[in-house]
Amino acid sequence: MKAFVFPGQGAQYPGMGKDLYEAYPVAKELFEQANDILGFRITDIMFDGEIEDLKQTRVTQPAVFLHSIIMNQVMTISHPDMVAGHSLGEYSALVACGALRFEDALILVSKRADAMQKACEMQESTMAAVLGMSDERVDEICQQIAGDIVVAANFNCPGQVVISGSVSGVDKACELLRENGAKRAIRLQVGGAFHSPLMQPAAEELKEAILSTEFHAPLCPIYQNVNAYPQRDPEEIRQNLLLQLTAPVRWTQTIKNMICDGATEFYEYGPGDVLKGLIKKIDPEVQIG
Repeated sequence: MKAFVFPGQGAQYPGMGKDLYEAYPVAKELFEQANDILGFRITDIMFDGEIEDLKQTRVTQPAVFLHSIIMNQVMTISHPDMVAGHSLGEYSALVACGALRFEDALILVSKRADAMQKACEMQESTMAAVLGMSDERVDEICQQIAGDIVVAANFNCPGQVVISGSVSGVDKACELLRENGAKRAIRLQVGGAFHSPLMQPAAEELKEAILSTEFHAPLCPIYQNVNAYPQRDPEEIRQNLLLQLTAPVRWTQTIKNMICDGATEFYEYGPGDVLKGLIKKIDPEVQIG
């Protein structure tokens, strides 16, 4: 069975999508449609901007979403049996399985990016990568930090967890994690605590937009970040998406569940190939397309 997966923020690079724009008329049409919807020429930044331009959350998220969806449209000849996306990538997955229209998803992604940027500016916060420690142990140690917000945010693959929270909370957790045997616990160059309670203002701002957007029954199951389980009911999908900004990304569990349910081939659509590497670490036996 074929599984399509879609990356999140961090996969962007200068020049992304330009080859698709120039080679495929349908790609050019979708890119230009996106420029109109967003109200600015995101293609100019994607194709010719500097890396710093692409790092702006209001640009990064729609750029990665666009690249993923357009790449999926022009470079696949089959339909998936199941889909999943990492954080922002869940919106790409929702389009790929037919649960969201392209236009509606792009609007939501743009609003999500703006809401997250505002939340980041409300309080200084950050994230850190923790290597060489079990998911359960990382979670346990984060819960020991008193007086600060810090949580396990991304369960990426065995031995790789990202934590998220206030700067002081993350620093304290990193020190405690290293003392308890983590191989590495290092701050990431991000300006916000994604997938933590500090994103609650963004979740509240995005809530009305998600509730007013029409969701459809997907053509295949979508495995969502918040619980790693397959979903087919549009209202369940909507409710899980409402929780996504403040809940952890359960990527390890998602991939394991997809494999358990019959996935044998994984295809990543979007800039870069980070998810392919994570999937290989989760299960070296599966086929990566």
